[in-house]
Amino acid sequence: MNRETKRMMQRQGQMEADGSPASRRAPAGGNRSAAAARTPGKGPSGRKRTTPVQFTREVRDEMRQVAWPSRSELFNYTSVVLTTLIIMISLIFVLNLAFGKLITLLFAK
Repeated sequence: MNRETKRMMQRQGQMEADGSPASRRAPAGGNRSAAAARTPGKGPSGRKRTTPVQFTREVRDEMRQVAWPSRSELFNYTSVVLTTLIIMISLIFVLNLAFGKLITLLFAK
């Protein structure tokens, strides 16, 4: 179990701060009614959904943190992928042709 999982379990009340399982106790607010459970815009934890504008901001912030390749790295990666692709296509073509000829020879006799 990694650190993020432990922290998440602590926030959800499934684990104590020392790492031991949390004791079972009733939630502070008691059971929620069926009407409260169906409230639109609320998730299981009672938080509001993220707005599209907030989502777009968060995506933009995350995209700024991406380590984008430089132009020369992009060219190198692209050439490696295309070369590997050409080799694999050629190999599959040759094997398909060879097995096709072999099957034709076996059933021709």
